[in-house]
Amino acid sequence: EEEEEEKEEHDKKLREDKRELSPKRREEIEAIQRAIDEENARIYSARSKPTTAESAVTQSVDRSRTHGKIIDFVSAKQREVSQKVAKKQKKRSEELLRLIDLDFSITFSLLELPPVNEYDMYIKNFGAANTKQAYVQCNEDNTDRDIQTEEVNTTDKWTQHPPEANAACGGSRASEDRADESTSRINTNSQRLTTFLRSAAQVMAVLIEENMAESNSVKRLRSQTDALSFSDGCIQLNTKLPFLHGRQVSLLQFSQVQRQTLLSVHPPSSKSSAVRLDSETIICVWNIWEPSRPQKILLYESEVKCCCFSPGKVTLVFAGTEIGSVVVWDLREHSGTHLNLVVGKEVWTLRYPTFSTDAVLSVVGHLSPVVSIEPVLATADTSLKSTLTADIDESLGLSFQLGSLDENGVLTLWVVVELHKGNDSGSQTDLGLRPGGKVKLLHSSSLQTTEKSPQDVIMGFGPPVSLQLKFLPSDSNHYFIGTNMVVVFPIEFQLVLPKFYRSQFDSCRPVEVTALDFSPSGEPLFLVGCSDGTVRLHSVQREDPLMEWSGCSSGASILSVQWSQTRPAVFCVLDAASDLHIWDLTVKDYVPFVTENIHNDRVTAMAVFGEPAKQNTFSGVALAKQSGKVEIQYFKESLTVPNACDTEKLKSFLHNAFLI
Repeated sequence: EEEEEEKEEHDKKLREDKRELSPKRREEIEAIQRAIDEENARIYSARSKPTTAESAVTQSVDRSRTHGKIIDFVSAKQREVSQKVAKKQKKRSEELLRLIDLDFSITFSLLELPPVNEYDMYIKNFGAANTKQAYVQCNEDNTDRDIQTEEVNTTDKWTQHPPEANAACGGSRASEDRADESTSRINTNSQRLTTFLRSAAQVMAVLIEENMAESNSVKRLRSQTDALSFSDGCIQLNTKLPFLHGRQVSLLQFSQVQRQTLLSVHPPSSKSSAVRLDSETIICVWNIWEPSRPQKILLYESEVKCCCFSPGKVTLVFAGTEIGSVVVWDLREHSGTHLNLVVGKEVWTLRYPTFSTDAVLSVVGHLSPVVSIEPVLATADTSLKSTLTADIDESLGLSFQLGSLDENGVLTLWVVVELHKGNDSGSQTDLGLRPGGKVKLLHSSSLQTTEKSPQDVIMGFGPPVSLQLKFLPSDSNHYFIGTNMVVVFPIEFQLVLPKFYRSQFDSCRPVEVTALDFSPSGEPLFLVGCSDGTVRLHSVQREDPLMEWSGCSSGASILSVQWSQTRPAVFCVLDAASDLHIWDLTVKDYVPFVTENIHNDRVTAMAVFGEPAKQNTFSGVALAKQSGKVEIQYFKESLTVPNACDTEKLKSFLHNAFLI
């Protein structure tokens, strides 16, 4: 095809040339072509018999003779093959040149001539061969001089890293006193540094929470949409977690030292969830200033009936269970020793009890459900220790007493002991202590607090059931037991107190004492809530109540009654009808000051919090809803800031009672 195209082009070109050229020029060209043809004929005739390729070339030459042009295909083919081979070699050489590089890592010194020192230069210029100069001293320049310096004091010192105990360095006996003083100063400074870091971390966490709340307009830190009439703002804890789905809140408990720390008890749920923890009780430790997620998550296999914090800093959590066991969680344990659960993109640490009395102390333990558990305070001012002192005591170990009460009225006293070091392989003697645990309970004593009286047998009442346990704040040797017989039993050792605290109406009718709380202001007063809806104000020295309110709850059982932490004359009452009553005795002492009917999402538990010792006084109430939500309602300033009328009102109650 290419040859035919070339032939057509050639013929076309010749025809054009013929038309363009003059006759004389055309004759000259024809003569030249004839000479070329004759020369080519002589060359081909001189060759031997042609091959197939040569015959093809000859035929093409014969065809082209008529047109005056000869094409040598053999030479062209050879040139084309040579050019292709040359191009491949050139391309290969270029690729190899990019890969081949000279190695300059090895260097050789062709000439190394060290410099000539002054002596060799001198000998080279002025010395003779095989000679060496030397110098001597003839004692002419040996002169004596007198000098005077102060004597240098030397002291031996030693150091060790890492240090053992409190000693990291030492020296001679002369410096022992100074070393001890320096060691104590180091310990004190380290404790202050630890306290500062904890406080700073808390502040930073709160600031981060506030920034997150401000950036998300839907979840503001203090929203007024859910605020009640007595509230100055509302915080909602984030209970929309996978392991809390479908769970209600049965109990709320605030710490008496770190008053922003809250315990929420979530009993086992009948609804199945993505996280297989439906048969276990979950206890969440919250910081209400960080509502986005709980600080700690505690687990137990049985239902938890009551719980409390340790009396000092929030390091331990105690709980009484449905099966009669008492369990302890040490919040200081490292998260690596507990179960880590991955839910979505977050990792949650699930902590099982550090110590449990399950079947280990069955002989001296409880045989019925534990309904109340309280720490025994040595003095009334235990919770008012400074932070530095609390940290020092924590480093030296903690030890205090704990009281637990079951339904049968058995009061058991335990001694909380912290071991010097935990054993990761477990203990062969303390079978209730988990491997690596450092806190355990030792049984101290047991006491039967309630007995069935002959009058109860005659009237057909059943045995008394204990429901509440409280210690007298001014003297921990006195225990107050609330029962189902509308009475409160004080168990005394020193003071002379009434044997019973009864209602002034229908004292023979059996009514359960469902709530009991002492005044935090130091006055000898306590509140009692009953199952028939009555609320009583008692004095410790008087059997009859100072005040008794019977119509506030419309006959619904009282679930919780708690004093305000900042105002002595204010207290809150929650009944089974989900009505929240707030009393302010300085305004009204016969009816509640505020009553909130919360029926759209019923309230199942309540806890009052507040900080009276701070400059920025705050107080409020935590409400657990039936849907599983936990709301923090802050009180208005009128219900928060204390005034002189509060104490005067309480003293007037006491004065009028003893005049009757």
